[in-house]
Amino acid sequence: MEILRHALLVVHILGFAALFGGLFVQLREPTKVVNPAMRDGIGTAFVAGLALVGVLEATDPDHVNHAKIGVKLLVALVILVLVMMNVRKPSISQGLWGAILGLTLLNICVAVFW
Repeated sequence: MEILRHALLVVHILGFAALFGGLFVQLREPTKVVNPAMRDGIGTAFVAGLALVGVLEATDPDHVNHAKIGVKLLVALVILVLVMMNVRKPSISQGLWGAILGLTLLNICVAVFW
């Protein structure tokens, strides 16, 4: 189970890396869009995160920080909804792009510092 947990953690991190990379490449672009890296990254991170929690609950339910997982789940769900609602639009506002970037960084900070 430990190998599965580590594999899911790697996939989860790669998902957020893809989301962040999809946002970062647009930093200097005047027109922002929801690109495939953002869409696929948040989808991968969300599903891998859910699977990771399932594995953690199955192996060691006493050491799972439910508050942290709840916050990360809520933030990731908001990111997922924002990305999926705007995936077909030709462009998104600078504010929405900034909100998705900020929420992504918030989720990463919660994972690292909590």
